[in-house]
Amino acid sequence: MTPSTTSQNNNGFSMWLAQSIVQARFVILALFVFLLGAAAFFVQQFRIDASAETLLVKNNALYIKTQQANQRFSPDEFILVAYKPRNGELFTDTTFADLTALSEQYSKLERVQSVTSMLNVPLIADASALTTDVDVSALTWQKQQYSAAQMQQLLSDHPIFTDLLLNTAQTAAAIQIVFKPDAKLTALESDMLAIERHTLQRELSAEEQTALTELQDQADPLRQALVKQRQQEIAQIEHINQQVQQRAQTFTGGGYVVAQHLVDIISRDLTVFGSAIAGIIALLLLLLYRSIRWVVFPVLACGASVWLTLGLFAFLDIRATVISANFIALQLILTLAVMIHLIGAYRDIARNNATTTQQQRVAMTLQQKLAPCFYATVTTSVGFGSLIFSGIQPVVDFGFMMLIAMLITMSVSLLLFPALLSLLKSKAETADYAILSTSLQAIRRLVERAPLRTVFACLLLFALLLPGIARLNVENSFINYFATDTQVYQELKFIDQEFGGSTPLDIVITLDPAKTKADLLLSAEQFNQLHVAHAVVAEFAATGNVTSLVNFTTLATQLNDGKPLTEYELNSIYQLLDQKVVNQLVGAYLTEDPLQVRIATRIQDTTEGLNRELLMQQLNQDLQSVGLKAEDYSLTNLFVLYQDILSRLFDSQIMTLGLVYLGMAVILLLIFRSLKIALIALVPNVCTTLGILGLIGWLGIPLDIMTITIAAIAMGIAIDDTIHFVHSYLQAPADTALKNAFAHTGMAMLFTSVVIAAGFAVFGFSSFLPSVYFGLLTAAAMIMALAADLTILPALLSRFVKRA
Repeated sequence: MTPSTTSQNNNGFSMWLAQSIVQARFVILALFVFLLGAAAFFVQQFRIDASAETLLVKNNALYIKTQQANQRFSPDEFILVAYKPRNGELFTDTTFADLTALSEQYSKLERVQSVTSMLNVPLIADASALTTDVDVSALTWQKQQYSAAQMQQLLSDHPIFTDLLLNTAQTAAAIQIVFKPDAKLTALESDMLAIERHTLQRELSAEEQTALTELQDQADPLRQALVKQRQQEIAQIEHINQQVQQRAQTFTGGGYVVAQHLVDIISRDLTVFGSAIAGIIALLLLLLYRSIRWVVFPVLACGASVWLTLGLFAFLDIRATVISANFIALQLILTLAVMIHLIGAYRDIARNNATTTQQQRVAMTLQQKLAPCFYATVTTSVGFGSLIFSGIQPVVDFGFMMLIAMLITMSVSLLLFPALLSLLKSKAETADYAILSTSLQAIRRLVERAPLRTVFACLLLFALLLPGIARLNVENSFINYFATDTQVYQELKFIDQEFGGSTPLDIVITLDPAKTKADLLLSAEQFNQLHVAHAVVAEFAATGNVTSLVNFTTLATQLNDGKPLTEYELNSIYQLLDQKVVNQLVGAYLTEDPLQVRIATRIQDTTEGLNRELLMQQLNQDLQSVGLKAEDYSLTNLFVLYQDILSRLFDSQIMTLGLVYLGMAVILLLIFRSLKIALIALVPNVCTTLGILGLIGWLGIPLDIMTITIAAIAMGIAIDDTIHFVHSYLQAPADTALKNAFAHTGMAMLFTSVVIAAGFAVFGFSSFLPSVYFGLLTAAAMIMALAADLTILPALLSRFVKRA
């Protein structure tokens, strides 16, 4: 392409803008140096938030009701440490000594309020102990020094302590470490919830929203300090556990423990995979272009893009979550994708215009590529922007973060990179690999000879994937997010299977105060209703430990030689038991204002064939079949919130894809100003998105909050190559349009797709399975997109876009 041809192919604004960028190269470099220096002050403040709350849909009725229930029943913050003797014998002096030593060490931690194990809970042998002159709290191993045989007998099938402090098989014991709450943070969260509960009936007023924001600002530093303290506590607990490793296995569980493991995995992925992707990018650039300059300058620009984004996120206090933590790798790949098209155009110009200066070559490159590169980054942004409308908060946050990242990518690619490039000396460029050029030309000739047959054959291949869409499902469990050889998986699995489940589910029943006698805890009728509801919950195979006031009545019945107690006797026993011990072990299960009882269970995520939606439906049906009205009870806690997310995934996938298709169609129409060309450009990208969804279905990979983003993101990235190809096709004379598109854009498309696919494939080595699926499936989508753009797209253009 000659300079005159290039000038003719670009409008006046593009020429003026390209020349302005080259002329202002020193100003641009100075500006970016200043911005990079400013970002350096903030980068160290960048944070990762892997708490369970970041995976939930907040500000909806289920979340607020769960928060209200948690506030009302005040369950303690705790960590569970399971102890399993390697010799298989639990009731031994060695076990008692180890549990005692561990408990003493845990108690020394600053924030620990209490440590509970089977050694310091009251163990009542018979009903004679339940008298007013007996100190029930003294009936512990610590005080009585029961023998191993006595301990085994006292704890066998214990209604309260089984699945809490020892497993059913009596092969492992647990130590519950309860932490002191932060009084100031608790008060702030209570005030925030008092405001948020109004959203159940109406929108918040401006004054309420302002007050809520102020409370959140006050609570945030306290929460951050608490996160750091928890991190230290978990490390200390795991260090303490090392002292018994020769005699026993230990497993640490609890929501905050899992969150810390997630932070560790994500932090390692950010470092390892960010570095690995940078290394792969550098290696591929060196192999593809065989020049150091095409390694150093793109890598510098990619690094600047990520650095500026990190600094801006830290400045705006935007935190990476489990979903968005891979944005660094994404931005490296996306920034490079734009630059590869610039490099490809520059190399063509350099080979065809050997006498031009470096500044002229850069200006000519920008004249040719500014518009398509700008449009390509806009369409990629549309792909990410569609996630904002998913209705799933963590996905919304990810979409918002990537929109900001794409703005920086656009600025670095179209300003900083050309400015850096203009500083180099002009030199001869190497030719592209002959085998790649020959392969591209062979594809072009095939398309030219038989465009319709090419389209039909390719569409048939994609059609084979489509039935997989019908196999898509959303059934998943949190434990399956981790590779089976990771510590977090082993701990979650052991506690899930041996200690009554891992995902909490609460059934909160509201009782009629008028039916309760003044001097009773609950009436006989209410106790019976609670018994029946408790039995319904326990009947499901997936429900592990089930705890309520029924556990106390069951214990009392056992102690009374199997004879049921009257409502007055039950009331007396509950009042007699040490409430401090009760609350430490099982939390609160009764509130008087309003009069509510709580049935707490934990769902065993490892249950074979678990269907969460069906379980919820059946549980509601069964509760109502035993006399409970829908308005008299509510299901709350993490299981309900997680299922709420899963239930939204299909609708979210349809919504985001629909918005992407619509947004892309509008943008393509604006770019090419032809409905026919816009629709043709959509075809290969629609094939790619539907094809990748079909592949997900055929592979049996469940949709989750990461995999639902793949189709929209893949289309947003893949359509970049489509735009570049169509732009090159339309810029050349009619008789050489297809040849020009393959020659000037085909190689850049090939390089871009290879680099992107290789970069995403690195995620296949992550320990966090959603990242594995995200990386490998996005890589597969890019290969599909390349195939469609090199076959379906040119075939449709050559057959239906006739130009004079």
